[in-house]
Amino acid sequence: MSKFILTGFADEIDTDFNTQLRGLQSLGIQHIEIRGVNGTNISQLTKEEVRDVQKQLNSYGITASSIGSPIGKIGIGDDFAPHLEMTKRIVETAHTLNSPFIRIFSFYTPEGNDPLLYRDDVLDRMGRILDTAKGSGITMLHENEKGIYGDTAERCLDLMEAFKGRDFAAAFDPANFVQSDEEVYPKAFQLLKPYIKYMHIKDSLPDHTVVPAGMGVGHVREVLSTLKADGYEGFLSLEPHLGSFVGLAALENTALAESLEKGGLSTFKLAHDSLMDILSQI
Repeated sequence: MSKFILTGFADEIDTDFNTQLRGLQSLGIQHIEIRGVNGTNISQLTKEEVRDVQKQLNSYGITASSIGSPIGKIGIGDDFAPHLEMTKRIVETAHTLNSPFIRIFSFYTPEGNDPLLYRDDVLDRMGRILDTAKGSGITMLHENEKGIYGDTAERCLDLMEAFKGRDFAAAFDPANFVQSDEEVYPKAFQLLKPYIKYMHIKDSLPDHTVVPAGMGVGHVREVLSTLKADGYEGFLSLEPHLGSFVGLAALENTALAESLEKGGLSTFKLAHDSLMDILSQI
């Protein structure tokens, strides 16, 4: 039996953390992928602030599905030492919030250069990142972000195979593969299926415009249908990107933040309803 559990990046609902939690509660979602808290990225919160976040989660009956961290979202040539220290703090944050997962990336490589030229450096840094959570019970989830080493299915697979046996898995994002001009289904999905432990739910048109799930070419319905048939048990995380929100400009290397209308519960609900429509059909 498959089991889909809904969660999401609620900072796309509102900057205010209480408003985020109320929004999730109104949609019957009992989990959150924490990224922005009151306008501050989760990686920048103090230990006391993280404890306050846990108290707020408890008061709403919501639990953390993952930490939506910016780990690995720097250039491969950028100073790694402070980034590794940030990673250690985020692992502590995940422990405090009882999060089973931390979302990470595999470093931006210089545009126009073959990413494989940087493979050794990427693997070295990724290995050191995974070491920070070794023995903790926390699984690091690699998201296929456009422009990073692991933005193609083949290089994502390379990472999965390089660290096989570690607490490392794939967070599969259909829209990001579309925006990297990758074939989502069946190619990328079939290559990575054995490693998928988490889904990000967003979709995209061929011109890279983000749209609700099922309205683009990300084959969200086919991906979820196959996961269901295979008995997938795990999270489906709504990351709509249908509206601008505080912190988006810092997260994206594009003009996406300027091209979107202001986000909020209405756009998040649109994303939620689109996903529920797909789930009802499958």
